[in-house]
Amino acid sequence: MTGSGLFLTFEGIDGSGKSSQARMLADHLRDLGREVVLTREPGGSPGAEEIRRLVLEGDPDRWSAETELLLFTAARRDHLERTIEPALAAGKVVICDRFADSTRMYQGLSRGNLRGLVDQLHALMIGREPDLTLLIDMDPQTGLTRAKGRQGTEERFEDFGIDLQEKMRAGFLALAAEFSDRFRVIDGNRDMDSVAQDVTEIVQQTL
Repeated sequence: MTGSGLFLTFEGIDGSGKSSQARMLADHLRDLGREVVLTREPGGSPGAEEIRRLVLEGDPDRWSAETELLLFTAARRDHLERTIEPALAAGKVVICDRFADSTRMYQGLSRGNLRGLVDQLHALMIGREPDLTLLIDMDPQTGLTRAKGRQGTEERFEDFGIDLQEKMRAGFLALAAEFSDRFRVIDGNRDMDSVAQDVTEIVQQTL
């Protein structure tokens, strides 16, 4: 850990409920007196939020996978410099909705075999992994139905359809096995409070 801070990330397919769980965990830890920074990717800093609009809105084929990877890495670098590292150095708990594992999946796996390039760029420009990653595992059809039901503007990845979501679920579970020291898999096919209870217990053990 950097300083006395703790870096937690939530991962999962679209519609898995991870954003809600991240918010609930942040509220719980604040109630316990912890200083918490709740953030997200892509985004989390002014520059990264501008890039977020570029990569999450518009036609599914707007960018090549390679261009997309560079945009996500640029957003993550700015986020790391301006939000994550200063908070960890100040001893805060940083809870991030998606981080590099999502790039390993969406750009590294979904649209060609770019995982090696993803890891090279990560080592070169980011160089940090979370202390703990919570994977909310969800049935792909249920997740996609939830995600599309939001009817927001940020649906570029949802528009790739169920095949992508099924591939992403399998990929996230494989990542959890690859990085088993920091990943914890939680069954997201339950009510929100049951999932939150599991999340809280795992995080309190880590703290």
